[in-house]
Amino acid sequence: MFWNDYNMPMATSHRAVMQVLKHRQMGRTPLVPPEVPDHLRPFYAIEDHSMLELEAPRHTRLRRLVLHAFTSRRVAALAPDIEQIAQTLLDAAPQDAFDLLPVYAQRLPVIVIARLLGVPETMSDQLLGWSNAMVGMYQARRTRQMEDAAAAAATEFSTFLRKHIDERRTTPADDLITHLIAAEDDGDKLTPNEMIATCILLLNAGHEATVHTLGNGVKAILDHQAQAALNSDPDRTVEEILRYDPPLHLFTRHVYEDTEICGHPLKRGDEVGALLASANRDPLFAEDPNRFAPLRPASKHSAFGAGIHFCVGAPLARLELRVALKALFDRLPNLTLAERPSYANLYHFHGLACLKVSP
Repeated sequence: MFWNDYNMPMATSHRAVMQVLKHRQMGRTPLVPPEVPDHLRPFYAIEDHSMLELEAPRHTRLRRLVLHAFTSRRVAALAPDIEQIAQTLLDAAPQDAFDLLPVYAQRLPVIVIARLLGVPETMSDQLLGWSNAMVGMYQARRTRQMEDAAAAAATEFSTFLRKHIDERRTTPADDLITHLIAAEDDGDKLTPNEMIATCILLLNAGHEATVHTLGNGVKAILDHQAQAALNSDPDRTVEEILRYDPPLHLFTRHVYEDTEICGHPLKRGDEVGALLASANRDPLFAEDPNRFAPLRPASKHSAFGAGIHFCVGAPLARLELRVALKALFDRLPNLTLAERPSYANLYHFHGLACLKVSP
């Protein structure tokens, strides 16, 4: 499919999307770097060191070092903290109808990230503000005002993290910053700029996507009366939420050498889009794909991407979703929608504007 508004071909089937995301002759970095306007230099100074935007060999090195610090064991150890955060937020939830997004879905992941980074939870609102401003850069409808806000947030957040990293060098703690400082591979270590970019990526990508998936997931569970399935198999339910209503519409890739995808020829320098939700609803990938079936066998959906850029925070996102959804419906088994939710104008993200529920 060719999308005229974007002036690029789009992969829509599961097979084509996975080929685009895994193809060794495609990547995130354009062959000719775009000229960065002066007002956006603070933002792109961080992007220049982000795994999201790099290719091998820089990406390979950075990802390897980050995974030395962000291990599956350390992620799994966060489960009791996430449960405690969920219960505290639910204790404070209104007794009457309320919007679940600001009360629960937005608060839980940002507090988790604050604890992970080892910063005071009182900074949650500040972290949320920085994140919201910076992810505005990834929206199709961004304005100059949004760009200025993103650049200011990038400057403030990186200044804060640089100071926090310096403090952790002299006062280590059991947090991600300390582990990133200690991460080493054959004498190679992360630079301060790489640590800053990694922490900002974790907040921006991890928080935004988790908020949307929590909201989309609660909506799907309530729409389909799937509380019993969540209790029976929370892992499968989470995977089905990610397949059925993922938090991001579109990834793009640049073509580095002439190639083809599913018989479609592509030239060096082309840009290609991969439509994630379309891939997940491909009838050749999932039987009866438009049906929410939380107990269907888990499959390799595209919600976290694929290939070398597969989301490094996927284990944490899955853990947060599983614990947060289970805690919510255990505490509020009679939860219902107080009004029909609608999706926000956030493209390329995909999430609700409001999720009003009655406990």
